[in-house]
Amino acid sequence: MDLSTTETQDMLRDTLAKFLNDTYSFDARQKMLASPEGRDPGIWKALSAELGLTCAPFAEEHGGMGGGAIENMIMMEELGKVIAIEPWLQTVVAGGGALTASGGALAKATIPQIISGDCLIAFAYAEPQGRYNLADIGTSAKADGAGFVLNGHKSVVYGASWATHLLVSARTGGGRRERDGVELFLVEAGSAGISRRDYPTVDGFRASEVYFENVAIPGEARLTGGIELIEQVVDQCTMAICAEATGIARTMLAQTVEYTQQRKQFGQPIGKFQALQHRMADMLVEAEQIASMSLMGTLRLGEQAHARKVAVSAAKSKIARSLKFVGQSAVQTHGGIGITMELGIGHYFKRATMLENQFGGADYHLERYEALALAD
Repeated sequence: MDLSTTETQDMLRDTLAKFLNDTYSFDARQKMLASPEGRDPGIWKALSAELGLTCAPFAEEHGGMGGGAIENMIMMEELGKVIAIEPWLQTVVAGGGALTASGGALAKATIPQIISGDCLIAFAYAEPQGRYNLADIGTSAKADGAGFVLNGHKSVVYGASWATHLLVSARTGGGRRERDGVELFLVEAGSAGISRRDYPTVDGFRASEVYFENVAIPGEARLTGGIELIEQVVDQCTMAICAEATGIARTMLAQTVEYTQQRKQFGQPIGKFQALQHRMADMLVEAEQIASMSLMGTLRLGEQAHARKVAVSAAKSKIARSLKFVGQSAVQTHGGIGITMELGIGHYFKRATMLENQFGGADYHLERYEALALAD
């Protein structure tokens, strides 16, 4: 099997890497975090309208380049290297992935807006009681004529304060925790009856508690696919953050090696101490395993549901543990300065800590892997 990337994919990586290197320094990121919006909207406009990178994973019929999951993996890895605060995961991976799989008039109308940068999507799937059970949904979408009326509460919705649209999971029928009756809807964020409570997350992003009170939505806002579509989208998002973890782990390793070459103790750089050399060698091994498992899981996203779930859970369970080791080792090697606001390594560690449990931690995915394997 040829695992090398194509010339076009290499070009995409180089273009994004150069742009982020010029615009996303640590100081520039800190200024974005301190701004009222928590980001620089001009960055997303540049990524979409100027560089045209948002078209990479979409089909040519929608104005894209004909790419897919590998292109998302490449983009997320580069974004991870600078812990970028951009809604690629929510808009391109979750929103774009759901619309691509669902198809129809809604996809035809919305995907070009994603590509142009005019449509930003927030994925509102989580509820306080749900944990990682995607069918444990209290939000309801009751039929009302040709449309629906939405009521409920979604928690920790990343990027909701920036979004033009919300991708909302809701129950149209069935009992709580039943798989039947769970649907996805694309809702305009400014619709009457939607309210938010916004807050910063520990890793620098912005999230919201989103409340729906008698929100009227048209029937064409419903995506086809039900709970299977939601599971597919969440698996795609899981592998996207695994790719982000690859960029974060490699950057933490590089910064740790650089620090050990500069920091001196007993008249010599601490990087010459054998114990720290062993630790950094272990970090390298774990970082490369993150990259390998990320690629493996991404390549299998297109397989049938059972095989896809097995691959995703195998990848995420390993990556969560490896990322924890790399992050903790990086901070321990830096010492106390590793958790200060003035040094970048602590910010990478915070993002890594969030990624460990986003869309399911190591224990959850080990249990899912076991259940799927025993079901074979």
